Amino acid sequence: MSDPIRIHSFPISGHAHRVVLFASLAGIDHEVITVDLPNGAHKTPAFLALNPNGQVPVIEDGETVISDSNAILVYLARKYAPAYIPTDPVGEAEVQKFLTLAAGELAFGPGAARLVNVFNAPFDMEFCQATAARVLGKLDAHLDGRDFLVGDKPSIADVAIYSYTAHAPEGDVSLEPYPNVRRLLANIEALDGFVPMPVTKAGLSA
Repeated sequence: MSDPIRIHSFPISGHAHRVVLFASLAGIDHEVITVDLPNGAHKTPAFLALNPNGQVPVIEDGETVISDSNAILVYLARKYAPAYIPTDPVGEAEVQKFLTLAAGELAFGPGAARLVNVFNAPFDMEFCQATAARVLGKLDAHLDGRDFLVGDKPSIADVAIYSYTAHAPEGDVSLEPYPNVRRLLANIEALDGFVPMPVTKAGLSA
């Protein structure tokens, strides 16, 4: 029997949470290793040997080491949970579109607004919240009449957008105007194996 996937994570990192969440949803045997970011564990030679960028998440799958949360999702889905990534060209392209959105507008919008409140990140809060409103509006429109982002079942697209969307209120971004987004979050939370990311007492969640 193979060893579990080792996930180097930090509890309130949305990027790391999406990897832990996916491993749990997909039933992938895994071990979560908490990296002590506040005390600089991500800058040690041992960690930098895994990821020279000094960031979580990183996974170790035997001799294979992969960083970048979206790259990890693709790898894990391809190797262990193919039901979570379409094989047809259109479906796969749709998933990729949302992975890009998760790494772009979602990270720079609600993700960054949360970083301002939770970690005192030096970002322009007005820009972050305006970006959040734009991306959440797009997601809400896309989800009209849909239970999940791509097709009729969950995919890594849904996992990629979950963490920072669900925790947008920590960046003073309300989800009340986006009923379809809230329905998607509820659908994800209802899946077997769902694990939440800890809520911080910041922003609207305070």
